[in-house]
Amino acid sequence: MTDTANTESAKTTDAASAPAMTVWPCLNYRDARGAIDFLVRAFGFVSTATYASEGDESVVEHAELLWPEGGGVMLGTADREESPFSKMGVGSASVYVVTDHPDALYERAMAAGAELVRGLVDEDYGSRGFSVRDPEGNIWSFGTYRGHPLP
Repeated sequence: MTDTANTESAKTTDAASAPAMTVWPCLNYRDARGAIDFLVRAFGFVSTATYASEGDESVVEHAELLWPEGGGVMLGTADREESPFSKMGVGSASVYVVTDHPDALYERAMAAGAELVRGLVDEDYGSRGFSVRDPEGNIWSFGTYRGHPLP
């Protein structure tokens, strides 16, 4: 095992020693373009890259959406013949996203028609957040909990 405490990959984002955001959840959607629109409109993700299939603009081979507060998600159209990754189930993901503004984000998500799974709640461990379902069934939880600091 390699000690990474002093390497470039072990950089942290704040004094609480939270790890730098380098994990990108990847999701499949039947309607990837519709999902991109929903994630941007309902939650405030920023679409930074979308690559369509040659010959069929409706098929998204790869898309990246950045979260303004750090990190992001990748997605594509499900059941593409050439991609084993696209064979994973649609609507079976659960993604947690850190936000400093859960109340405003809750209002935005509700206004955009997100299906409520769990309303705004203050947790015993100090987080405030909520959970909603996107149009294809994935559950998105947003909260202030940033994870436990590195030891």
